[in-house]
Amino acid sequence: MRRKLVVGNWKMNGSLAQLKELGAIASAARNSPGVDVAVCPPFTLIAPARARSAGLAVGAQDCHGKDSGAFTGSVSAAMLKEAGARLIIVGHSERRAEHRESDAAVRSKAEAALRQGLQAIVCVGESDEERRAGRAVEIVSGQLAGSLPQIGEGEGEIVVAYEPIWAIGTGNTATPQDVAEMHAAIRAELGRALGGRGGSVRILYGGSVKPDNAAELFAVPDVDGALVGGASLTAKDFVPIIEAAAGAGR
Repeated sequence: MRRKLVVGNWKMNGSLAQLKELGAIASAARNSPGVDVAVCPPFTLIAPARARSAGLAVGAQDCHGKDSGAFTGSVSAAMLKEAGARLIIVGHSERRAEHRESDAAVRSKAEAALRQGLQAIVCVGESDEERRAGRAVEIVSGQLAGSLPQIGEGEGEIVVAYEPIWAIGTGNTATPQDVAEMHAAIRAELGRALGGRGGSVRILYGGSVKPDNAAELFAVPDVDGALVGGASLTAKDFVPIIEAAAGAGR
């Protein structure tokens, strides 16, 4: 059985003062031994977050596809690992849209994370227009096929996060039926790309995950956890999501 994974994406939010929230979040993670829990703050907070988050993994929200070089303003997976990161989110829809990241670029970043033995969370998701046109499964399957690296021996773990763009930060959440359909399609694509190993890849749902809908989402087949945005910024909102994941895993 795949362990539940709950990851908080702080996006461009947070400060040293806000790290006080990590105490209660880390405590909830320790009290939920059947669930893997991580928080991905901005780059500047990775090292201090790691220092005060026993029992809680700390990750990054992006990396460069190269290990080093003349790439002003970029951060490599090796640097993030040295700062204490254990996972990296790649291909988030906000990166794909605002920074015009292609599937090939996302794959390069995922490969960079894997080379460092880090977990790579590969994000995929369709727009409202694409869903209304009946192309949601086609779009997401195509993104995954283009973004998914092969897993080398001894490299890090791949996780897939399905984030319907129309549900991110909007308060809208995909129905359990929508989620089940898409996660089944992702599982099938993973099988085509990775063979038998595709069955062990965890698939997260992301898109306005909150304390009041987490349990329902975790009960959907092939939902192995969540990539949580705004609700991960405070222990008050994030801890109940961790607890819902722990309940779903029993």
